[in-house]
Amino acid sequence: ALANRNSREALSAQEKKSYIGAVQCLQKLPSKSDPELFPGARSRYDDFVAVHINLTSKIHATGNFLTWHRYFVWAYEEALRNECDYKGTQPYWNWVKYQDDLTKSPLFDGSDTSLGGDGAFFQHNGSFGGAGTIHLPSGKGGGCIQSGPFVNMSVNLGPVRPSMDGMVAGPNGGLGYNPRCLRRDLSSYIMTNWMTNENLLNITIGRSSGNIKDHQEELQGRFEDRFLGMHGAGHYAVGGEAGDLFSSVNDPSFFFHHAMVDRVYWLWQTLHPWNAFEIAGTMTIGNNPPSRNATVEDELIMGVNGETRKIKELLNTIGGTPLCYVYL
Repeated sequence: ALANRNSREALSAQEKKSYIGAVQCLQKLPSKSDPELFPGARSRYDDFVAVHINLTSKIHATGNFLTWHRYFVWAYEEALRNECDYKGTQPYWNWVKYQDDLTKSPLFDGSDTSLGGDGAFFQHNGSFGGAGTIHLPSGKGGGCIQSGPFVNMSVNLGPVRPSMDGMVAGPNGGLGYNPRCLRRDLSSYIMTNWMTNENLLNITIGRSSGNIKDHQEELQGRFEDRFLGMHGAGHYAVGGEAGDLFSSVNDPSFFFHHAMVDRVYWLWQTLHPWNAFEIAGTMTIGNNPPSRNATVEDELIMGVNGETRKIKELLNTIGGTPLCYVYL
């Protein structure tokens, strides 16, 4: 049956709580990862963090960025439904609301239906985003989150390359066991600068929407121009754990952000049927080191979270194998 993915704001309080309960269930289920490869993974939730850490340099600023993350969010949604009895779908975070004050967003207001609030105040000199090229000023947080359902969450993997001043990398390249709290530094500066209607329209119907290359490059940012892009902005605006390109999955908001990334990709595809299924880019992050162009026959690896599939199987959200959903 065709599934609908909705904005999180459209969910009832009960639906929000059932989603949160399923995430907490996934964080209690034992890891399926190989302990030789991922010694720090303790839960099924960690299995998703682990595969993302492991593949980071092959799934960002690459030809498979959009399709790999589409598959990743879908595999997580499947785990919530099949392993934790969640009845709904993965909601998305509507970026172009509450930019002035993320702590007022129902996603981050610290209530029991939110994903928790801001971190405690932690004295630090901001973050470096966009592969270290863009200095982002500190928010009012930076420490452990203080309220909401994930206040006692154990973050086990990472950090690998933390962007926030004062955070240090974990053992074994971030794959070792490093239990700690979930840290955040919510940033209205980042939201108001980059999460704008103008930027959203630009990549869906504007000058950066003509082909997949322009769309995905503008979405992911032009760091040499100090333009963070909406993808980067969503991670850095949450800050703390979310600001680490490798281990950002540690913050449960990751999947709401990437559902919106996927929704923007879906909108672009829907508005550009003549080239909706084209891909652009190479096999390595920013083509470093240089590599061949990606093709639709290339494989998307999910580790223990899903079978290996080809890019061409993830291009259409109503293709049926495996995807069958649209966005509202």
